Amino acid sequence: MGEIVGAGLLAHVPTIVLPEETRLELNGGKEITLVTGLHQLRKDVFERDTANEYDTVVVLDSHWATTVEFVVTAQQRRAGLFTSEELPRGMCRMPYDFPGDPELAHNIEKFADKHGTWITAIEDEYLPIYYATTNLWKFLGEGLPDKRWVTIGVCQTGDMEDHLRLGRALADGIAATPGRRVLVIASGALSHTFWPLRELRDHESSDPVHIFTPEAREADYERIAWFKEGRHDKVLDTMPEFSKYRPEAKFFHYLMLAGALGEQACVAKARQYGEYENSIGTGQVHLWFDRPADGWTGAGLPASPSAHNPHSRI
Repeated sequence: MGEIVGAGLLAHVPTIVLPEETRLELNGGKEITLVTGLHQLRKDVFERDTANEYDTVVVLDSHWATTVEFVVTAQQRRAGLFTSEELPRGMCRMPYDFPGDPELAHNIEKFADKHGTWITAIEDEYLPIYYATTNLWKFLGEGLPDKRWVTIGVCQTGDMEDHLRLGRALADGIAATPGRRVLVIASGALSHTFWPLRELRDHESSDPVHIFTPEAREADYERIAWFKEGRHDKVLDTMPEFSKYRPEAKFFHYLMLAGALGEQACVAKARQYGEYENSIGTGQVHLWFDRPADGWTGAGLPASPSAHNPHSRI
């Protein structure tokens, strides 16, 4: 039986992969702590393998938007050069090379019907890749060649319930894969409104004073505090209020993660890596959740919400 052994809500902003001198120039001579935070997270979690801590990483990618189904990558290996269509000057011909996990991908697909959703595992070697995956792999996966990486996109026609259902299927698929120990990353931001182009270059510093509005900044701080308290229920119950601040991808990356960890019943407390920082108006943070000793829901139960979550509709 497989299990989720750790999870994160991590920022993937383009700034983190810019040359150091460029980062310092944009940030008043100071390193952005989103970079130093990822370096520390790698040491604490991704390089810690004395007891075979994990073998596969699943990225819930807020930049990959599908339309009629959820898609999970199922290639034996993904390798190539990545240039961003969004920011080709800053992310240009970046090499990536990592093994996939077809067995896990197909097991996730098998639980679509159980959870009333649509999931397809795709093996096409030409399937595009996005920097919400590659930027985090550069920090957390490069140089660890035996670790498998899988990506699942958000679905632009889905809503909150659809993405929770994907998370439930993800948890069941992991549980159905013998021996699998998985880290799940929700790759994306909190509030996510950019400054207009003519004003943008006045707001490139990482200082949170540059978040698009004070109200968005306070909404982000509130949720960070809840995550640190293990109050995933508060985050989920206030999604309508948070939506006013346009979280990245409607916060679907986190909702998929929550679906896999038990939703309102999840009690995992976050530890923060680096500071809460601005990226041209958007709120960025690295939060990591270790699996509590008595389980993600504090009851020693499996991760799949369909087995224990009172809010599940399945």
